[in-house]
Amino acid sequence: MIIVAGELRVPAEDRERYLAGVAEVTRSARRAPGCLEFAQSADPLEPGRILIHERWDSDADLLRFRESGGPEPDLPPVLSADVKKYRISGVEAP
Repeated sequence: MIIVAGELRVPAEDRERYLAGVAEVTRSARRAPGCLEFAQSADPLEPGRILIHERWDSDADLLRFRESGGPEPDLPPVLSADVKKYRISGVEAP
């Protein structure tokens, strides 16, 4: 399993416009083969912070989605990004 997680920072006044702009990307990802979860959401405490969380069956599924293209949304600027890909070798109940 692959997890992609982290944060984006955008101007606080542009966060809702950013999230609206990526809504179709989220819908497309969730329909993609191998996508287990895909979310970009507003941090409840920090106005310019967007949380990223994706789960994929495999690198191949993630890569196929990333290369699938599609129209680029007109988004506000991303001021910073800290997003990483994690390889998970095992999953168990909490």
